[in-house]
Amino acid sequence: MLLKATLSAVPEGITTEIGDISTLPLYNADVEAASYPESAMKLKEQIRKADALIIATPEYNYSVPGVLKNAIDWVSRPPRDSPFFNKPFAILSASTGLLGGARAQYHLRQSAVFLNMHPLNRPEVIVSGVAAKFDAEGNFTDEFGKDLIKKQMTALAEWTKLLQGKG
Repeated sequence: MLLKATLSAVPEGITTEIGDISTLPLYNADVEAASYPESAMKLKEQIRKADALIIATPEYNYSVPGVLKNAIDWVSRPPRDSPFFNKPFAILSASTGLLGGARAQYHLRQSAVFLNMHPLNRPEVIVSGVAAKFDAEGNFTDEFGKDLIKKQMTALAEWTKLLQGKG
């Protein structure tokens, strides 16, 4: 639902596409060596073609959900062919707790060091108490959060242009 709110805040002239991570098998080097899954290849190509990434995540057990980590593992292999290299990205997180997914963001930033990605540092979008910030239809109702997301999406567009030498 947070990703849905974010996509409506993307600056005009920018196109978005959602990558499906739900069909990826669990990462296994033996499976990778035998046959790289089509679902992983498709996601890898989507990321390769993208100028930047938006990663929206909940926080589970003080970290990112296993399904997100699994997707990162598949896409980053083999390392010489990783589409993450030099890719700018923004992180949004949400949690029912007070920290709003801050620890998940920290773990993503740690992975980004190895992947040589370029996270947008500010503004951070960390949504705490997420259950009270969406209505029954799944609409994000927090006005401060909406404004922050809009600022983050504008900053990501500027960050991407800067890294591409266009800003």
